[in-house]
Amino acid sequence: MSTTNKPDSGREYHTQCTGAALDTVREHEKDNEITLFGSCFCPFVQRVWAAFEALGIDYKVYEVDPYKKPKELLEVSPKGLVPGLRFNNYSPPRALNESTVILEYLEDLAATKTKRSLLPPITDPYARALIRLQADHVNRSLVPAFYRYLQAQEDDKQIEAGKEFHASLEALVGLLERAEKEVLGGGGVSGEGEKKALARGLGLWVDQGDIGLVDVMAGPWLFRAKHVLTHYRGFELPQGKRFNEWLGRLFAHPAFAKTCSTEQLYLDSYERYAFNRPNTSQVANAINSGRALP
Repeated sequence: MSTTNKPDSGREYHTQCTGAALDTVREHEKDNEITLFGSCFCPFVQRVWAAFEALGIDYKVYEVDPYKKPKELLEVSPKGLVPGLRFNNYSPPRALNESTVILEYLEDLAATKTKRSLLPPITDPYARALIRLQADHVNRSLVPAFYRYLQAQEDDKQIEAGKEFHASLEALVGLLERAEKEVLGGGGVSGEGEKKALARGLGLWVDQGDIGLVDVMAGPWLFRAKHVLTHYRGFELPQGKRFNEWLGRLFAHPAFAKTCSTEQLYLDSYERYAFNRPNTSQVANAINSGRALP
């Protein structure tokens, strides 16, 4: 099913979270040394937000309308893109933007503050590198393929883009399986304690894992694929047992689930992408022009 068979109903994007995500916003309304600037439907924000929750780092949420770009947002993110962080204990305040940079910062901060991590132990640099390969694939392949599929209008373009997105998912699974096999299945693991520690760092793909870097990196787009691509493109996520178990653990994990709004918010907010309305976003414009994502 494609959007070409039904009209654009003119739904507008939301500016406030709903459901569990709204509850989490209300838990983080008090002033804090770190302020997270975000919008309720943005997956780049959700990956950072889920990392805050997973790493146990305290913060304040500042919901903004990314299309109106308030002055406070431009002060921390010159392009007006979310997410952005403001560090309030400095005068003037310091800031960071770009989701992958923020994730690296949070990982480093947690190493000294909460002793939690989204990566395997630093004593296994190869395992950490395998996780970074997964994260690189998410940014280079999975994310742009998602938008190309959602924004495609003609049936043949949708079919082509759907195949590309599915292939990107399969390639990600291949990288997950490779890390599991090489880190846990081969030599170099001295005992069950070390194996369990390494498994945690491999993320929710493995049974003994906890939420990891690739989970927060890819999770927001997988969640939107389940709801948005299913609704607007008739897409079906892969049905393999391991893949379904992974998504089940990911979507149910408290750090991720607490950052999810209700399905209707995403259906409303992504209709503008599904019909490729003009100037939907800087991301949409980049996809339409064949440029790299901003």
